[in-house]
Amino acid sequence: MQRLEHSEGGMSRAELRAALSLSGVYALRMLGLFMILPVFALYAVELEGFTPALTGLAIGAYGLTQALLQIPAGLLSDRIGRKPVIIGGLALFALGSVVAAQADSIVVVIIARALQGAGAIAAAIMALAADLTREQHRIKAMAVIGMSIGLSFAAAMVLGPLLNEWVGVPGIFAITAVLALGGILMVIFVVPRPALSRPHRVAEAIPAQFGRVLRQIPLLRLDFGILMLHAILTASFVVLPLVLRDEAGVDSSHHWKVYLPVLVCSVLAMLPLIIQAERKGHTKPVFLLAIFLLMLAELGLYVVPVSLVSVVFLLFVFFTAFNLLEAMLPSLISRVAPVDCRGTAMGFYSSAQFFGAFLGGMLGGLLQGRFGTHAVFLCGATGALLWLMLALSMSRPEKLSSLIYKIDLSESADAVRLRQQLAGLAGVVEAVVVAEEGVAYLKVDKQRFDETSLP
Repeated sequence: MQRLEHSEGGMSRAELRAALSLSGVYALRMLGLFMILPVFALYAVELEGFTPALTGLAIGAYGLTQALLQIPAGLLSDRIGRKPVIIGGLALFALGSVVAAQADSIVVVIIARALQGAGAIAAAIMALAADLTREQHRIKAMAVIGMSIGLSFAAAMVLGPLLNEWVGVPGIFAITAVLALGGILMVIFVVPRPALSRPHRVAEAIPAQFGRVLRQIPLLRLDFGILMLHAILTASFVVLPLVLRDEAGVDSSHHWKVYLPVLVCSVLAMLPLIIQAERKGHTKPVFLLAIFLLMLAELGLYVVPVSLVSVVFLLFVFFTAFNLLEAMLPSLISRVAPVDCRGTAMGFYSSAQFFGAFLGGMLGGLLQGRFGTHAVFLCGATGALLWLMLALSMSRPEKLSSLIYKIDLSESADAVRLRQQLAGLAGVVEAVVVAEEGVAYLKVDKQRFDETSLP
């Protein structure tokens, strides 16, 4: 048995090109989605039919269609090819952006945002990344794509207010359409074409595994966590731009001067906590601390008298907690998911994330309209408290490693026999042998696992 992670050599030029170009495509799309987050609430009052509830729905509408369609779009890419699905999704996203740029009513913007979300390409991009990389480099490629999402969010928090001052929200939507068209050109001319496309257990959802994954309580608990995290984020940004402008006295053209230092400092504050969690084995305490800080920030935004200093400090606490949880949750999903179901688990996790954005926008707008701006923060604190209470019951995550080995089997009986052998080895927590892929998936405790004992 050959461990694929130990294969000689790093990523090939083609693999590196695939990872970087696909991360660029994904970042262009997410940048377009995120840029209106810090500015749309200020613009919505100019639209025909404006209400706070409809404003929240417009902010979060993309999340509903994205949540519903991303797994089906990934499965469709297995049938008709990755690039057609990605190009079609980006075209839908561009069309939604053009409609939003020309809209003069809030209802049309809601329809346009839902159309943007219908261009659900996340699963297809991950599947294409898997097609274009060898098993031993697949996780690296996906990590590069994941990093691009975080960078695009940070950039959007700064660029959104700046561009709003120069071209307004309609201009931001128009720029978003151009970014989507740029993504299409990258897919056509820069992203390599795979020699073969097939389902990948590590990268995409497999229908046969749906029931198995949805019965895993620890996975459902983490899915609830990412749903709650993005619901709180989106709901908060339904009202945060208004609080900064109307109560903290920060002109909308200077909002980026608040977000930029807050985001930079929150990333720096997060790093020591990540080290404590991942290297020192303090995953659960750090995870619970992050949820507590999220709750504290939302509660502070509700009860503390508003001033520039208080808002900046509480945003720093909020983004430290948010960035920490955003980094830890995918790692926890990988640890908890069955070793051969990581792609399926991540598919449902991503759907929960986008559905959380929809719920947050909708509830944030409803609460603002009925109870006032600061009621949104109280609801966010309550949601974080609920999540904290649920997370207290989670088991201490074991520090397990997922390993992939190349095997050569000709009969299914050999696969069953090999799985039994592997499962009986010291330190092996889970073993799955997939004969048709020629691969064995192991989840092991490296402190007890001896690779020389492999058959």
